[in-house]
Amino acid sequence: MTLGQRLLRTDASCATILVRIIVGGVFLTEGIQKFLYPGELGVGRFEHIGIPAPQVMAPFVGVVEIVFGALVVLGLLTRLATIPLIINISVAIISTKIPMLLGHGFGPFSLPKLARYGFWSMLHEARVDYSMLLGLIFLLIVGAGAASIDALITRTQTERTAPDDAI
Repeated sequence: MTLGQRLLRTDASCATILVRIIVGGVFLTEGIQKFLYPGELGVGRFEHIGIPAPQVMAPFVGVVEIVFGALVVLGLLTRLATIPLIINISVAIISTKIPMLLGHGFGPFSLPKLARYGFWSMLHEARVDYSMLLGLIFLLIVGAGAASIDALITRTQTERTAPDDAI
């Protein structure tokens, strides 16, 4: 089995599509909103958080979320698509949730204004981030599932390479 076949192969059920839709859909829509609302969710937010080079990073992150989120929804190159999104959500957790946990800025990242800080506040604010991270890790492990383009490609390749049954 080639590396490409191993990356596309999945034994997961059709129900995996539900995880792909929610995880990929959240990234896809958040990426689009970085361009629709740049002051609140794009460059302006990145500046406020303390992300270096926000004029470059916000559009870059938006494109990453759109492209790889769409691939996850479609179930195309799913395992590969999860990797940049895992990096993306990890940076989001480090840059926004760690300051909430500590109650002060962390490196270049600033502390948002909240009613309270600490462990419970951070957990409340990070619930979607952690859900996205775990969903991505799940898809990285099991693949796109039976109802995906990855599975279709794998089935087609298997049918082409299967020996003919001679009578």
